[in-house]
Amino acid sequence: MIFRDRIEAGELLAEALAKWHGQSPLIAAIPRGAVPMGKIIADRLGGDLDVVLTRKLSAPGNPEFAIGAVDETGWIYLADSAGQIGATREYVEREAVAEQKTMSRRRAQYTPAQAPRNPFDRVVIVVDDGLATGATMIAALHALRAKKPKWLVCAVPVASEDALEKVRPYADEIICLHTPGFFYAVSQFYRHFPQVSDDEVVALLRTVGDAAVKSQDAQSRAGGR
Repeated sequence: MIFRDRIEAGELLAEALAKWHGQSPLIAAIPRGAVPMGKIIADRLGGDLDVVLTRKLSAPGNPEFAIGAVDETGWIYLADSAGQIGATREYVEREAVAEQKTMSRRRAQYTPAQAPRNPFDRVVIVVDDGLATGATMIAALHALRAKKPKWLVCAVPVASEDALEKVRPYADEIICLHTPGFFYAVSQFYRHFPQVSDDEVVALLRTVGDAAVKSQDAQSRAGGR
């Protein structure tokens, strides 16, 4: 299964998640690639869109290969093989601190005017454009689980079988449209897979924030009649 782009993948995921329509789910997208998909899903389901910030921890000498991930609180998930490929405790801690600084900058850039949406007692759907190792998804699910959602869903268009097995204990439910027998990289399952820029993320989140403000203003005017 090959997706045309993230837009098509988001629309197909929204169809697979249709049972949550009308239940005001919180769509937590992992930046940056999943944010356009998250916007589509939030619109289709009548939910709220937010970002959940996690960062992968790269293997020593190989920045493309994830040995784990860290969330905004500093919680670290490490793959079992991390030590075998030279990731010492000092290396991991150093990488985690650097990635936390990046997340702090992005939080200030992405949602400067509002606090993260509260997932407490809500259906929370965590979205990414694909899972290779599952590390960032695990960190995202762990961060949100700590805030006591009613139901926690992992939703992705494509994932490796190994990644799904690692993610499964952290979610109440997993929606994955395609689990191929051979998995090299997420990009191989998209015909068009451009980088999503920080500016695009900010613009998408701003439309959500503007809509929320208009809704609150309308409610205030109605209440004053």
